Amino acid sequence: MKTYKILAFSFLFGSFAQAQSLEEAIKKTDNERYAVAGSEFNALIAKEPAKADNYYYYGENYFKKDEMDSANMMWVKGSTIDPLNALNVVGQGKYLWYKGDTAKARTFMVKALVMTKNKNAEVLRKTAEIFTYAPIKHLDEAIRLLELAIKIDSKNPESYLILGDALLEKTPTDGSPAIKNYNLALSLNPKSSKGIVRTAKLYQRARNYELADSKYKEAQSLDPTYAPAFRENAELNMMFNQSSKAIENWKKYLALNNSVEARYRFATSLFTGKKYCEAIPELLNVQNNGFNNFYIERMLTYSYFECASDPVNVNFEKGLMSSDNFFKIVPAEKIIGSDYKYKGMLYTKLGKDSLAISQYESAALKDTSITKDMLGEIAKIYSKAKKYDNVIATYIKKMNGNPNNITAQEYYDFGKAYYFGPKNYALADSCFSKLAERSPSFSVAYMWIARCKYKFETPTTKWLAKDNYKKFVDMLKPEEMSAPSYKTFTIEASKYLGDYYINSAEKNKDEAKKYWEIVRTLDPNDKQAIAFFQSVHGK
Repeated sequence: MKTYKILAFSFLFGSFAQAQSLEEAIKKTDNERYAVAGSEFNALIAKEPAKADNYYYYGENYFKKDEMDSANMMWVKGSTIDPLNALNVVGQGKYLWYKGDTAKARTFMVKALVMTKNKNAEVLRKTAEIFTYAPIKHLDEAIRLLELAIKIDSKNPESYLILGDALLEKTPTDGSPAIKNYNLALSLNPKSSKGIVRTAKLYQRARNYELADSKYKEAQSLDPTYAPAFRENAELNMMFNQSSKAIENWKKYLALNNSVEARYRFATSLFTGKKYCEAIPELLNVQNNGFNNFYIERMLTYSYFECASDPVNVNFEKGLMSSDNFFKIVPAEKIIGSDYKYKGMLYTKLGKDSLAISQYESAALKDTSITKDMLGEIAKIYSKAKKYDNVIATYIKKMNGNPNNITAQEYYDFGKAYYFGPKNYALADSCFSKLAERSPSFSVAYMWIARCKYKFETPTTKWLAKDNYKKFVDMLKPEEMSAPSYKTFTIEASKYLGDYYINSAEKNKDEAKKYWEIVRTLDPNDKQAIAFFQSVHGK
């Protein structure tokens, strides 16, 4: 935090010395150089304390930094200094609108429009901005106000840019009305980096990486101080997995705006781009500089889980701490299913299975789109603990009448639960058969089908397991037979087949020797194999 404060302090004194203009301070706000702009607004207010516009645009600077209360404080102060200043009235309306009190907010906006008799283009523009960019939008009203602003002042490119944005919000599948207005803005100011970035974002929206990237580069060359061109370019790079280019653009952005808010955006971009290991130190740096919210704790929770660096258990412990912090500060309505899911996964990694189940159950209730996944995770825990009745109940719940709701791997665990739990070999056989249908190259599926078939054999009904035991062995490569995951299975199947070719109607001494030889090779001390080769059949 010390570096940030010293930097802001030096900017403050530099601004007093240079006595920047309001237009330059506004431009720096547009360029997302908020700390520098804030210092210049302080200097302007010190120089012209009775000029109400200074307070309005300073409020806008705070607002764009997500410091809404500080923004409103400026707008109230501006109205107090000059009650006839309509911009500060719009600002107060904006504050209320974003807070959700749209009825009261509208009284301020109507008041501002009446005060200026709908003839002040900037008041019209700023009111239209609210209806365009706020979470609660009124796009038709925004478009009407912008058209009025253009009639009053047709030479201001800003009106066309906002109008393009409003039209794009209204018809997101058709960018032609937006690009028409962006081009009108550029015809008035061909070197507008802001306008060029708007066109770049349209290309980005259409997933045209090359054109979007070239436009961002054009904006950067026209105005190397226009920080959004570097930030947007970085986010484009992240979208298309160009992480090295993204980091290069982020560094250029941070050279212009190295505030804690900018570092937060950088960290968020790394997280969104799934650069979890890189995101962690950036998020911690933001926290250490006094900036914290539940989003940071959420990103740290997820990142610690996803970052498989050594020692990995330390990361899981840290992730759990971040998750605990998250749940302490997050408003209840902001919790999403993934928050419980990640906490559950962290508990699972740390061997705290009962706590994990509780989190997975909460995730399933919170977000129905991940209910099936969460039931799958719960079933895995029960399977590991050999709580077979719980495994079966959970998979039945997940299936919900549709066999396709169960994955191939889950059918494997489902079948073993029936086999070892209630010993319902018919249902176990059904599960393993589904597994074989889904993954016909998975040899172990046939091994388990054979085991189930074997359970159905009686003195009068024999050799039901033969075909599946044989399929299992035939699918194995010679080197796989001795592998730890296959050796026991191979011995079991080979003994059955060796016995089959001696005792069934399909007698075949050579085939019997082949399978008993497999057993002897894998376990030279096997008593049954030794007995076979000492018998008349094995000689």
